[in-house]
Amino acid sequence: MTTVASNKNNWQTEFYKNGYPNEVIVIGDSPTPPNSPSTSTRSRQHKHDLLPPLQLPRQLRPQKLPCSPVQTPATSKKRRKVDTSIQDSGKKQRSLAQIRRNTTLTTLSSSSCSSGHKSSTKSSPIDDKDGHFLFKPHANLTQRFEMIRVLGQGTFGKVIECYDRQKDCRCAIKIIRAIQKYRDASTIEIRALNTLRKNDPLNIKKCIHLREWFDYQNHICMVFDLCGQSVYDFLKVSNFKPFSLRQIQQLGKQILTSVEYVHGLNLIHTDLKPENILLVNPAFPQEKLSDTSTRILQTTEIRLIDFGSATFEKEFHSLVVSTRHYRAPEIILATGWSYPCDIWSIGCILVEFYTGNALFQTHDNLEHLAMMEVIAGKVPTKMISESRKNGQKYFKYSKLLYPTTETSQQSLTCIKEMKQLHQLIPPDQSQGNAQLYDLLRKIFVYDPKLRIGAKEALQHPFFQQAF
Repeated sequence: MTTVASNKNNWQTEFYKNGYPNEVIVIGDSPTPPNSPSTSTRSRQHKHDLLPPLQLPRQLRPQKLPCSPVQTPATSKKRRKVDTSIQDSGKKQRSLAQIRRNTTLTTLSSSSCSSGHKSSTKSSPIDDKDGHFLFKPHANLTQRFEMIRVLGQGTFGKVIECYDRQKDCRCAIKIIRAIQKYRDASTIEIRALNTLRKNDPLNIKKCIHLREWFDYQNHICMVFDLCGQSVYDFLKVSNFKPFSLRQIQQLGKQILTSVEYVHGLNLIHTDLKPENILLVNPAFPQEKLSDTSTRILQTTEIRLIDFGSATFEKEFHSLVVSTRHYRAPEIILATGWSYPCDIWSIGCILVEFYTGNALFQTHDNLEHLAMMEVIAGKVPTKMISESRKNGQKYFKYSKLLYPTTETSQQSLTCIKEMKQLHQLIPPDQSQGNAQLYDLLRKIFVYDPKLRIGAKEALQHPFFQQAF
């Protein structure tokens, strides 16, 4: 007994040679540490109780996402169990480091619970093989939100309509795929959305506001107010019936107002299209409407959405941006893009509002350039010479190499039958038509330096006309 007591005293002398700890924390399902006079009652708390964060070396600190009203850090993957008895003095430093790492993870998990977004135990997969969140009607997305229906899905993930139990209202939650590159991209989107909200708290500029965000089971979740359907979906259910000039004026003015505001914050949206313009309340007469009936838009208030591709002017620019139909020529020719690429997209949108159909319906660069030449004339020689090799390959002696031997008959017919701008929007038909046509001529300019800007476009007579 004397020998055992002596060994115990020697062990404690060695282990506590730097002083007694302030508290001993039980990490997950690790063994109970030795008793100590200084042991805090916190060591007996449940593993999900909130623990005080430790000061870690820089390389051990978790990476933080942008600031948000609700911050629920990512739920980390389960780690191997760690032997925390550390009775072997030779393993003491390594074991203590492991304890600190696991303590941080437990603290982060506890923070998730404390902020009202407690993650349920994984009893079944929540992702598909591509990292998309699996939607289940009326299932919980944390204890606060009940999932109702899928509003849309894209490369980034999906948007789900949810019921917010805390605020007693419905909302839209964008759930990012559990893939690291999409999680990384979402941090830029959150930063852009926070910038938009901070500088326009009353939302006068019609950009969607991020209410809050959280991290749920490796999915970044962004909470927004619930709006109506997109302008594209409205056109679709209306059998692609064009909008009136008055509605085009109202919609166009709001879009340009939003984009002018975005550009003023040194942001470029880069993905403007009817799918990314939501109608706040697309009210239309419901009486005796069949699935094929034409809807008449009653109110034109919008919200500009999807800042997932938004880019700050002074930060890295991807080589290719924008959805194909709305892509500016400087992107195809790789001469460098900036704010004017958004204006070109707006021009495409306005034509689509007028005709009901997308202006450039193609998926091929060469055919796209051929269509642009029908609408805007020949590509300037200067722009061709400034383009990179992957842009210059479409030209020879400043002439577009269309058609080629590989060009399909369908493509040839499409280009041959494509109408010029004055045929799509006859300027002699009305004063409103003439003004819209003039505005579009100033938008569909190849050289981005000469293209009209958002602020100047808002002063155009088309937006001053009374319809």
